Amino acid sequence: MSVAALAATPAAPHAQPQTAAAGVRSRDGGGTTIRVPLRLVVGAQYPDAALSTYVKIAALALRPEGCTAKVSVIAEYLGTSKSTVERGLKPLRSPDPVDGITEVPTVQRTLPGGRGQSAHRVTRPLAEGELWVQIPVRAAEALTPRLLRMYAIITYATARRIPLTAAELGEMLHHHTGKHAGESLSERQARRLVDELELTGWLTVDRRGGEQGRHAYETHGRPLHSVLAAPEAAALEDPVPEQLPLWEQASPVVYDGSGPGDHDGSLASEEDHLTDRPVNCAPPVGVSRRRRGDRKWVGEPVDDATGEVPDTFRPGASRAPRGNRPTPPPAGQPYAGPELRWTERIHTALAPVRHLISSETSRFMLRRVAREIGHQLDDVARTLVTPERMAARIAARYRDARDIRDVAAWLLAVAVVPRGCGQPLCEDGRTWPTGERCETCAHQRQITREEWRRARAWEEELAELRARRAAPLPKATYRERSQATADEVLAVAAEHGPAAALHRYGVLAAGPVLRTAYGDLPGPVASVAVPTAAPRPALEETPMGDYMPDSFRAAIDRAAPTGALSIPCPEPGCLAGTGQCCTSGRGRTRAPHASRETAAAQGGEES
Repeated sequence: MSVAALAATPAAPHAQPQTAAAGVRSRDGGGTTIRVPLRLVVGAQYPDAALSTYVKIAALALRPEGCTAKVSVIAEYLGTSKSTVERGLKPLRSPDPVDGITEVPTVQRTLPGGRGQSAHRVTRPLAEGELWVQIPVRAAEALTPRLLRMYAIITYATARRIPLTAAELGEMLHHHTGKHAGESLSERQARRLVDELELTGWLTVDRRGGEQGRHAYETHGRPLHSVLAAPEAAALEDPVPEQLPLWEQASPVVYDGSGPGDHDGSLASEEDHLTDRPVNCAPPVGVSRRRRGDRKWVGEPVDDATGEVPDTFRPGASRAPRGNRPTPPPAGQPYAGPELRWTERIHTALAPVRHLISSETSRFMLRRVAREIGHQLDDVARTLVTPERMAARIAARYRDARDIRDVAAWLLAVAVVPRGCGQPLCEDGRTWPTGERCETCAHQRQITREEWRRARAWEEELAELRARRAAPLPKATYRERSQATADEVLAVAAEHGPAAALHRYGVLAAGPVLRTAYGDLPGPVASVAVPTAAPRPALEETPMGDYMPDSFRAAIDRAAPTGALSIPCPEPGCLAGTGQCCTSGRGRTRAPHASRETAAAQGGEES
């Protein structure tokens, strides 16, 4: 209570304010209830909008075809904005990061023509023994998402006979946006939500009537209408001086704060004291000044002639103005755009489908169809399109159509679109008006078929090459190499290539044969060029002066250099060249052959 009220004269006799549950009557009719998993109500990973969206989708999914409503339709049913429903749908149709459960399995649908449809949504069946809360569908439509979550928590606690405090209720609700995202609500905020829920008629609070002085809560399956109290039987005889009302319904609830409640957000305006920032004190135009305890400028009182009590137990046309979206217009609003100019040529062009056009066809889409047809008919000097030709085009495509749900959209996307090679008289590969095949289109089809044939051939060759690389020919054993004949080597080279033959039989067995047949040894089997390694140092090098003393050479029992590596090896079957080591019959490195040492010694004597 303000200081001005405390300083006022004693209050006149008045009645105490009634609570929302005092003097109530039940709203007629029942409603559908939905069993909601308790994990969706108490889970901090789900936003408040997810609960309202789940209840409405579950109610629509009771139909045999399931829930096929668009997001905008669900938002209109719930009285919220489209972005709110999308925020609630996102965690419902995705696996839960905690346990991987998807509450609302969603299937995207597309028509055969490529135009998208609304998604098909169903709810996950409850597991055996899973905890759930039963929520009326009417509550999801009437309450805000946060109040609906509070209602669901209290409903579950009441059914389980669990006593609750305001602090415990605040711990079950969380901020999902702003700098306090992820934090629990405070006790003061929880009390504020309980008071708001009580005023809607969905909850009755018995103050201090529960266990150990707690409040006792009772939720209702339908809201309760308040009954106005009867007027006083007689007025007071002596007039009472004017004073401040102690129970003023129009004053905002500040909850011990400095401004009205803003739903846990910041105030819409800041305080502007007249003491430090003086302003013009002239009264605004259209208002009168009354001296009150708060000394504020107020408007003229409005006399409500109807005397009706506003209905606070269900939403109005839309709750979207709470955000940044305007109230959508009613669904049955007539078309207010410019009228359709239905000329004779448009009438002739649409002759094959005139029976499909009705009063339910969108006038806006018909104007777009007529405008598109008019553009093609106006360019008759280039396209040679006449009303009769347009009618024949529409008739030919109407014969091939399946199910046309929106004739205007079908005309605009399929029927009136020119198709062909680009020649003026070409209509879907036929020449207008003779109906003969278009030579340009036939030639283009031949080119396309040839390109596809080449592509398939290339794909087969690529698959064959990949198979060869994946499974190369195995190397022959030593016995197979020693017994291989020239015909066997050439047969493998003819079938798999000389590189494969060299890979299978080795250089000693296949090298001479391949040199004779192909003139040179083939490269490696792998197509990727492998960098050649540096040549291995020879076992015996040409002496470089006195690089090793004879005494040290004799001490290590190393033979004196003979200079055999300076010439190629003349031994039959050995392919060692200048600077290379001799090899044995198995291809292993060995000491220089005797014939090579003899030839080197003779060459040294001759020089």
